[in-house]
Amino acid sequence: MYDTDSSTQPVSAYRSASSRQTGWWKRSVVYQIYPRSFQDSDGDGIGDLKGIRARLDYLHDLGADVIWLCPVYQSPNDDGGYDISDYQAILPEFGTLEDFSDLLDGLHARGMKLIMDLVVNHTSDEHPWFLESRKGRTLPDGTLNPYRDYYIWRPASEDGQEPNNWGSHFGGSAWKLDPERGEYFLHLFSPRQPDLNWEHPEVRQEIYRMMRWWLDQGVDGFRMDTINMLSKVPDFPDAPQKQDERYPLAELHFLNGPRLLEYLREMRREVLDHYDVLTVGEAPGVSPELGAQYTHETEGVLSMIFQFEQMALDKDLAHPTPRWTQVPWSLAALKEVTGRWQHVLHGQGWNSVYLSNHDVPRMVSRFGDDGEYRVQSAKLLATFLHTLQGTPYIYQGDEIGTTNVQFRSISEYRDVDTLNLWREEVTEGGGDPQATLERIWAQGRDNARTPMQWDATPGAGFTTGTPWIGVNPNHTTVNVQAALADPDSVYWYTRELIRLRQDLPVIVDGRYDLLLPDHPQLYAYTRTTDTEQLLVLLNFSREPVTLDWPAASPPACYRLLLSNLAATQRPELHLTLAPFEARVYHALSSQEVPQA
Repeated sequence: MYDTDSSTQPVSAYRSASSRQTGWWKRSVVYQIYPRSFQDSDGDGIGDLKGIRARLDYLHDLGADVIWLCPVYQSPNDDGGYDISDYQAILPEFGTLEDFSDLLDGLHARGMKLIMDLVVNHTSDEHPWFLESRKGRTLPDGTLNPYRDYYIWRPASEDGQEPNNWGSHFGGSAWKLDPERGEYFLHLFSPRQPDLNWEHPEVRQEIYRMMRWWLDQGVDGFRMDTINMLSKVPDFPDAPQKQDERYPLAELHFLNGPRLLEYLREMRREVLDHYDVLTVGEAPGVSPELGAQYTHETEGVLSMIFQFEQMALDKDLAHPTPRWTQVPWSLAALKEVTGRWQHVLHGQGWNSVYLSNHDVPRMVSRFGDDGEYRVQSAKLLATFLHTLQGTPYIYQGDEIGTTNVQFRSISEYRDVDTLNLWREEVTEGGGDPQATLERIWAQGRDNARTPMQWDATPGAGFTTGTPWIGVNPNHTTVNVQAALADPDSVYWYTRELIRLRQDLPVIVDGRYDLLLPDHPQLYAYTRTTDTEQLLVLLNFSREPVTLDWPAASPPACYRLLLSNLAATQRPELHLTLAPFEARVYHALSSQEVPQA
């Protein structure tokens, strides 16, 4: 095993990089926090800023460089805080602006950074802008309403229906009739999340003022929610429909729209270029080529993006109804998707590397084995993420191998998308409750939102009160306290991976090359620079794999850096990998390899 004794390992020089030109975010590891579920400090069952502040030493000891904080803004909380009613206020149940400042100071004192969610495709329907906009184009005194065009309003169609057939991501129509204004407004998500009108210059200036305000507080950047949905095709045409689709997602009309790059270049020019920040754009429907354009080192508009191709590997895209239809994912497809992004972005742009977040199921339940091989497969997936080119993201709990939850009643679920699905299929549609519940177990967003499992107590160490959503019953065995006490846990293995990244430039800069592309169980690849090479072997199966040494250079050139099982220390011509075994080998350039 790689020696990571904290008393002897040097701190990587990469950590001191702090300018846009050096791209400090390329050398970073980001840890995502869903504040409502991370740590409750006052016993009300809701995580808060003081709770996060109390856990900073844990995050620092793990090795995280950057914390991504999901929304803590003022919000009616229809969609987990992604429906913001005041961009410059903290939701009281999370704390105060003073608590936020204390948290930021605590992070910076530890050499860590903070990025916040920037949610500017839409607001809450309780935002003052929307409350004013719905009053109509003119005010009672006959003057023009200055907020009239802050949102996307359209009259009914000629037959008195919605302006077009666009569907919401959360089901149903993407249009809602507002009785006060007498027009429909667009909401690509919940009806309580009206889309902002980015065509209106004053909307953009309002957003830029808000961004500068947060950056002046000391925030180190933004994760930009649904950032490539800002620009819609201006004439709002109908979307093509598949069979049985009443309201199709009109992604070709609002993803990567005609003015998106114009808006993002303006944002960079007016805001981002004046600060040393990390920007990661959530960008579904982006190709590697477009991703390279968005994130180009000098000409791009973002530091990196979240692309969604690997998140669609188990979705039945050919049959969008019923929603959440799942198909088995394949290792061949994962290799293909990963390879395209690794090759196209190398030397051109930058990617985030992730398999989980607050919107998707737990990665060990989705891409690994959350039963017999939970620990091994959680370590294998972490190895995969931390040895690819791109900035790795850890979602809270992944570092201990947290799994999906299976609540037995819909009453235990909180996510608006989950509750909409149940209403559509069971309450109104008369469907099979058990079949729908099983789809929720596999794909529901609340899988990622159960409280952080700190210990085996009834509240999992998250709260002394009643948690806002139930704790995963397996917290009695899967928890931080147990992981810290076990030197063979997922936690310590993840910590080793992070330290490897700090010490080996090849993990950041190396070229990715796939080996054994047709192997049905094994994912093998190299990362190569002029001076060193990394060889990664991952058995993505429940069966042993036997193979010949796959690299071009002989085994004697390599040393074993890391394995999630007790592997032999000397590379051999013939290898056998156990189920879900991961190995990482390292070789210097041929001039520096010691003779056997």
